[in-house]
Amino acid sequence: QVQLAQSGGGSVQAGGSLRLSCAASGLTYARYCMGWFRQTPGKEREGVAKILVGGGGTYLADSVKDRFTISQDNAKNTVYLQMNSLKPGDTAIYYCAASINWACQLSDGAGFGYWGQGTQVTVSS
Repeated sequence: QVQLAQSGGGSVQAGGSLRLSCAASGLTYARYCMGWFRQTPGKEREGVAKILVGGGGTYLADSVKDRFTISQDNAKNTVYLQMNSLKPGDTAIYYCAASINWACQLSDGAGFGYWGQGTQVTVSS
């Protein structure tokens, strides 16, 4: 069974940095997908970044491109979201998600069958 455990997050001033971690267990596939989403009350969930584990690439939403980076540590089965130059608009609950193949969409979350517990990120001006 796939399980995702998130860590990181917290509060930071605008311009600061935070790193989110998502440790996965049960993902015994040669190719799978990990992603990060965020949601604020009253807004639709937004896909932020995804990584195609097993030889694929990384993808970032335009809203975070050049500021956020998604990476993985295979040895630890962990995916990271490094968030730099944070803005108040980045304030949200961030969720990691996993798909057991590369059929994973940031646009609507399709294909992501497993989700982390969520972690709050608050950026103050």
